[in-house]
Amino acid sequence: MPSHTPLHIGIFLFDDVEALDFAGPYEVFTTAARVACRRHATAPGLFTVSAIAASRQTARARAGLQLVPDHTFGSHPAVDVLIVPGGEVTAELHKPDVIAWIAQTASQAQITASVCTGAFLLAQAGVLTQGPATTHWEDLADLQTMFPALRVVGDQRWVDTGRVLSSAGISAGIDMCLHLVARLHSHELAQDTARQMDHPWQAQA
Repeated sequence: MPSHTPLHIGIFLFDDVEALDFAGPYEVFTTAARVACRRHATAPGLFTVSAIAASRQTARARAGLQLVPDHTFGSHPAVDVLIVPGGEVTAELHKPDVIAWIAQTASQAQITASVCTGAFLLAQAGVLTQGPATTHWEDLADLQTMFPALRVVGDQRWVDTGRVLSSAGISAGIDMCLHLVARLHSHELAQDTARQMDHPWQAQA
């Protein structure tokens, strides 16, 4: 449903994040806002998007790309939609401040979503606790073993359980976020955003 107040999309940023896990959602929501403004020139932006990290230090993505956070855990505005990307998450799983921040931010957000191995962080934070969930195909068995209460599925690009979503690996985060655009605004805008990105997107049945 369209909103008169821009929704803040907060994307967690950390060392060894998978670059497309972060950049895919960023591109979807910023493109959707741009496409919507073009269609309704006087309308306020639908989404604001920011990168949120534990500190102001530049993060180095898994392949070496350097990314600069917009906000820190203690300084960001309220988050309406929290996106937790994946990558090499082992170190993050053992950081109490990271897990506590994810848990607290998710409890206050309208929607929380993971991309790829970000599902491990949501599960560790107690956000993803039961029911269907997914992650990168290489990590499905590990997710099930580490968090046996989950029902891990490997045949869907994304899983939507209402307030919590999870996507399969890397590029699947783009598809999930287009689905979120459809949920938060309209299917038409999601289709127009996918077309603007030259991305072949279809809503799941």
